[in-house]
Formats: sequence, structure tokens, C-alpha cells
Amino acid sequence: MIIRTAALDDLDAIAHVEAECFPPAEAATRETFAGRLEHYAGHFWLMFDGEMLVSFVDGMCTDERDLTDGMYSRPEMHKEGGQWQMIFGVNTVPDYRGRGLAGELIRRAVQDSREHGRKGLVLTCKEELIRWYSGFGFVSEGVSQSVHGGAVWYQMRLEF
Repeated sequence: MIIRTAALDDLDAIAHVEAECFPPAEAATRETFAGRLEHYAGHFWLMFDGEMLVSFVDGMCTDERDLTDGMYSRPEMHKEGGQWQMIFGVNTVPDYRGRGLAGELIRRAVQDSREHGRKGLVLTCKEELIRWYSGFGFVSEGVSQSVHGGAVWYQMRLEF
């Protein structure tokens, strides 16, 4: 497996993996990813099995403490020197789940964020994933303000 950051050439593969991993109401569109890649491709951690993208983690940086729904669709909000690394998506295609790939990418995002002097990382997840993210050091801050996709989300923070 190879891990690297993204380039615009990865757009179709990223959009395909996202569509496999999230229901339509929650999945980011190809157009959304195009904007994200334009503004912060270096904050996409991609894992490949040969030529096939099998898992990725993405998100923007900001000085805002909390992840808001507006961040998902407004990539221009990214601030390269931001104090917080937001995580928007943790994706692994179904045939590759249960192998620890997403965890490896989370650890890489944490390591890179620490090396860049950020205060930490913030993400939102569904209740059933709180325990999993806690295993990486994230702490639940309760139900988030997010109404993304009509789901209930919990904000998690890993502070350095």
C-alpha cells in the first residue's frame, strides 16, 4: 500500500470512493471535491493498492475551533496556517474494510498535523464511531451543530 497526498488528477477516483462509502445525502459531489483539491490537495491522505485508490481521509485547516457545515462546501475557507485540521471524510471501499487502512490514514493525518504545529484535529462522526475514534485519542464533545445529510453527528477533538 502506498500513501500520498492528492493531486487534481485524483478527482475521479476520490469521487468514486466517496460514492461507495456514503449515502447520497451525505456524500460530497465531484464538484465539491474539485474545489477542495484546488484549495487543499495537501490535506487529502490517499492510500492506494497498486493503481487503485482504496481509502482516503480529507479536510481543511482553519483557526475556527468547531467544524461547521459551511466548511464542507466552501473550500476557500481553508487557511494553510490554521490551528486546527478539520477531517471531513474517512473513506475505505467496502472490499478493503477491516484491514486497519483508515486507522493508518488517521494516524498519518495526526502525525502531519502535529509536525505542522497545529493545535489538533476535529471531526464529526455518528454515535457508533465515537469509540473507534476515541482509540486514536479523539474525545467526544457531544452532539455537534451539524445537520449534514440529515444525520445526528458528534464532534470529536484530538488536542495536542
